[in-house]
Amino acid sequence: MSTAAPRVRGAWETLYSEQKLAIAASIGLLLSMLLPWYQQSGYVTRPGQPPTELSASLNAFQSWGFIEASILLVALGVLVLCAARADRRAFHLPGGDGIVLMAAGGWVMFLIFYRQLDRPTGNDSGVLRPLGSPSWGTVGVDWGIFVAFLLGAVIVYAGWRMQSHHRPEPLLDGDNPHTPTVEGDPTSVAGTVPLDRTPTPPTPAVRPRAKPQPTPPPLQGQLSFEETDTPKASD
Repeated sequence: MSTAAPRVRGAWETLYSEQKLAIAASIGLLLSMLLPWYQQSGYVTRPGQPPTELSASLNAFQSWGFIEASILLVALGVLVLCAARADRRAFHLPGGDGIVLMAAGGWVMFLIFYRQLDRPTGNDSGVLRPLGSPSWGTVGVDWGIFVAFLLGAVIVYAGWRMQSHHRPEPLLDGDNPHTPTVEGDPTSVAGTVPLDRTPTPPTPAVRPRAKPQPTPPPLQGQLSFEETDTPKASD
């Protein structure tokens, strides 16, 4: 336990502030699935008694479906990605980590928005299970699902910040992306191994000097306009 705490602290310090924000938002997204996401309401009629209105709040796990499972996988995927970066794992994702985080948060927001249009049904054949014998009439959304929507927006913001700041990723397993040099195991990735992360300025192109053209010899019989000194005849 005494050796695990410094390791966890060092892994946490390896992450960028945007990755820490994405981790916090993903954990909050998982916890938000325990909040009330849906509200069922209906009436129970019994012989000789007036109808009784019933309502129940259900969280994401009590109304399990494709959308809820997709949101859970997105939150876990963001945590796995950030955990791998904290362990200084070298791999490249299409577009970079920032684009992936933006896509993950945007997918969560889209799924929750779609759920507003296509809500789960409250009958026996729907996603939600009615409590007891009554057939539930209507299903509405509760405040917990809006918390999940905002947390998806936070993940998008973290990815946008990471992409705009051009955060480098580990080039080798064990490489610290905060340093200009490259550390780690050179056999962890295939191909050429860069020696320095610092970009080198481009070498200006040197244009070849033109060769001097030889002067053509004068043609025979060509008149010359140059003045020549001729000896004067003596009287």
